[in-house]
Amino acid sequence: MTTDPGAAGLRGVSVRSRLITAVAALTGLALASAGVFVYTYEAGRIEEAVATQVDQEVEEFRTLQAEGTDPATGEPFTSVEALIDLFLSRNVPDDDETLIGFWGGRARLQSESPHEGYARSPELSEVVTRRLDSGGTERFESQHGEVVVTVVPAANSSTSGALVIVNFMREEYGELNQTITTYALVSALLLLLISGAAAWQAGRLLSPLRTLRETAQDISETDLSRRIPETGNDDITALTRTFNQMLGRLDAAFRGQRQFLDDAGHELKTPLTVLQGHLELLDSDDADEVEATRALLLDEVDRMSRLVDELITLAKTDRPDYYRIDAVELAPYVETLLEKCRALGPRCWVVDDAGAHVAQLDEQRVTQAMLQLAQNAVKHTDDGDEIGLGAHVDERGVRLWVRDTGRGVDDADKAHIFDRFSRARVRDDDEGFGLGLSIVAAIARAHGGTVRVDDAPGRGAVFTLVLPHRRKDEPWPGS
Repeated sequence: MTTDPGAAGLRGVSVRSRLITAVAALTGLALASAGVFVYTYEAGRIEEAVATQVDQEVEEFRTLQAEGTDPATGEPFTSVEALIDLFLSRNVPDDDETLIGFWGGRARLQSESPHEGYARSPELSEVVTRRLDSGGTERFESQHGEVVVTVVPAANSSTSGALVIVNFMREEYGELNQTITTYALVSALLLLLISGAAAWQAGRLLSPLRTLRETAQDISETDLSRRIPETGNDDITALTRTFNQMLGRLDAAFRGQRQFLDDAGHELKTPLTVLQGHLELLDSDDADEVEATRALLLDEVDRMSRLVDELITLAKTDRPDYYRIDAVELAPYVETLLEKCRALGPRCWVVDDAGAHVAQLDEQRVTQAMLQLAQNAVKHTDDGDEIGLGAHVDERGVRLWVRDTGRGVDDADKAHIFDRFSRARVRDDDEGFGLGLSIVAAIARAHGGTVRVDDAPGRGAVFTLVLPHRRKDEPWPGS
């Protein structure tokens, strides 16, 4: 038992695995991108909301400082303590925010907050002291996470201090972080479900390919009859249908090849047997017998040479490079063809029809087919009988025909008369092999057309080449 390292390497990462990996990667990338986008957008919205809230409170404090009056005296504020105390009593901070009154070197007042002790923290005192004169905002990491501290200075003739606004960003981002965590868990679950669905779907879609591979492995040179079931209407089904059509063509080609070899061997066996038999019985001392045997054997050799020539011609007709398509004017073509046919026998050669049409075809090969049909007509007619040639172009294609006035073709023979080595009822002096009409059929097929035989009006037969309309740059069928 042998293994193919290259094939084993390819099987290491199957198409199904690559499809599942690609789907999982793209899905994961899409989910991750969506999560990053949502987080970035919501984080920006939170930052903007915090900034707007701080700006609003700063503006309210400055307005109270500039225009407000002390409730105890009814006069403008003369004490920073009274200003800050009144502001804190009138403002209710958010859950994630703390308002602090700072004067005399330390925090004196604080709004209700879960972070009561933070007002007395050294790091906050340091920041406020540094910003007490200029004001401003600082952002830093603390024991409560990231905080944003905004200092708003306040002063009068006798006292000075500041309103301190502290925003705890960990609490601000808490709900968003919980949402993103939930999103990540749901995304992971969805990724697993999508990967599982992709694995199932990939297996279902690639099932015909596995069947195709198994079928290809089971096919041998002697059995091309297996076909793959065609289900659905997608690209895989189209590939399956194409593969089945290829198998059909190969099956037909191999069967035709085997039949061809069997028939050729059968036809060659007779002359070879004649040669062997006469050579074995030849009396070399009898000059007359030697001369007679020589003439007989030369005749058989000539017959074998004709058979081999026809077999070679028939084999070449299956090659696309055997043909060269070009534009052909039918009227002068038929006249030239008629002159060539006159040399085939003393018949009454006539032109039935040759209109002023132009057809795209291989003039040399079609002439070969037409001369073969004309030779066939000569074999089935007598001296002076009429044989007609014609060509016509209409919406159905290009038609070229040879009409004779012989005895015609029996209906039972019409179905197989164009098969290799198949012969209808012929005259006693006909020494053909049954390959001529099969060559005509091969030339017609190479042009994408057909050849048929019909009964001629009155008596005789009409052999017609029916070729499709085509352009000069159009590829040959099967090329």
